Amino acid sequence: MKLKLFFLLVFSLILLSSFGQPGSAWINWSWLTGEWKGEGSGQPGQGGGTFSFKTDLDSKIMIRKSHSEYPANGSRTATIHDDLMIVSLDYSGTPSKAVYFDNEGHTINYSITYSPKTIILLSEKIAGVPIFRLTYSLLDDQMVNTKFEMSQDGEKFMTYIEGKSNKLK
Repeated sequence: MKLKLFFLLVFSLILLSSFGQPGSAWINWSWLTGEWKGEGSGQPGQGGGTFSFKTDLDSKIMIRKSHSEYPANGSRTATIHDDLMIVSLDYSGTPSKAVYFDNEGHTINYSITYSPKTIILLSEKIAGVPIFRLTYSLLDDQMVNTKFEMSQDGEKFMTYIEGKSNKLK
């Protein structure tokens, strides 16, 4: 009887540690959760937009929605960019993967790493396709820097667009 009780206790502890507290998986994202508005510049020109991060499906995923507008400039027509990114938990309960979709037909699969006040998303290596890096850096409680970069070799990255955003909510 004591052996059964012991195994039941061990099994319960394993289950509790595997699933953790709801929302605790998103601790590295807490500063980025909310609604943001910003401006930036890069290859598409000077522009502005909004984005938001929020958990969904009982905190099993994080959803980012983004909308940006780049006005016409010389020979380039005005551009509107909308995208959706879903960050998911792996089997250990860590948000380590994301998938990105946009209105231009792109899909990017990312792996995620963390450092203090920074979240880095790096695309998978696919032959003949650039490698993308998306970095969010906390500048202060109400401001983040977002940088989207591309590389052909995964070593030398060139900034495609970068901007600062202020927290709205």
